[in-house]
Formats: sequence, C-alpha cells, structure tokens
Amino acid sequence: MQFRILAILQIPARRMRLSLVGLVLILAACEAPSLPEPIPPLTYDHLPPIALNVAQIEVIEEYAPTLRSPNVEHLFPTSPARAIRQWAKDRLRAVGETGTARFIIQDARVVETKLEKAKGLRGAFTKEQSERYDGRLQVTLEIRSERGFRDAFATGQADHSNTAIEGISLEDRERLFHAMTAALVDAATVELEKNIEQFLRDYLP
Repeated sequence: MQFRILAILQIPARRMRLSLVGLVLILAACEAPSLPEPIPPLTYDHLPPIALNVAQIEVIEEYAPTLRSPNVEHLFPTSPARAIRQWAKDRLRAVGETGTARFIIQDARVVETKLEKAKGLRGAFTKEQSERYDGRLQVTLEIRSERGFRDAFATGQADHSNTAIEGISLEDRERLFHAMTAALVDAATVELEKNIEQFLRDYLP
C-alpha cells in the first residue's frame, strides 16, 4: 500500500496538471447539452419571379392581429402574414409603365383550441393531443388602373390545421408553428399562381 502511494506522489507535477485538464475537458464535453438547430428563415427568391405589366407594386395588410388568445400567430417564429409579405417581395416584379398591382393580405390568423383529455386511468397514463391550431391565409392580387379602378384580380386562400401533443417542448412547438406557416403559404400561393394565369393573363408580359 505504501509503494502505491509513493508511486502516485512521484508523478511529475506538469503531467499531473495536463491530465487533470484533459479530464475536465472530457467531462465538460460529455455534460454540455446539444444546442437546438436554428429554424431557417422562410424566403422565396429561389422561385421564379412573377412579372406584371404595372409601374409599381404595393403590399397592403388588411388583417390586423389581435395579439391575444385564442389567436397565436404572433407567437410564431415567422407569422403567416410576415411570410406572405416576404413571398410578395421575393417574387412580384413590376415591369410596366402604368398601373399598380396591389397585393392585399386579407387574413393571416391562427387560432388555438384546447382539447379535452381522457379522464380516469387512461388520461393519467397516456399523452394525448392537447391543442389544435387552425390557420387561414387569404390574399388578393389586384390590378388598378391609373384612375384607381380595379381592372382585374386573382385570389389565393388556404386553411391548415395541426395538433400538439401534451407536454410538447418549446422547441418542438416552434417547429410545428414554422411548418404551419410554410404549409399555409405554399397552399395559398399554389392557388394564387393558378388564378394569376387565368385572370391576370392580360397583365403578364
């Protein structure tokens, strides 16, 4: 027993310090929590631009968020209204000399509904869907003449719902919200593009 103690005491001080530093670094690496991956921004400049024979483009928000329950779109990493504004900025191009295209955001709400849990033993020992989120996005792209008359318009609308499981983490809820915004914009703009081809054909170069 004495020999073993003496052997440990005879380890050079420098090597002992290096060993302790290495041990601390290993323990720190094991204990450090992994950081969540950042949620990517929603942008649409990778999609083909939509050129319109007008002199200017205006984005108008008619929808005013309530900023209170049961509406929750203001809690989203990117709200549907903000995402559809970005869509208009990234894709709509004015290439004409007269007239105005007005991109109007008429609805961009998401409403939360609390869901009832099962009672008794089943409710105590199972995780269930605890909230439902119902979103709606509605936009209109209209062409206004120099005199201010509406000459033509095309609309796009989408409804999308999702549920969250009981005890969902903040990170997972934000990713659910992010996915809802992306789904609403994608669905609404698919309909809008189809209607642009049909009803705004005279204003496409």
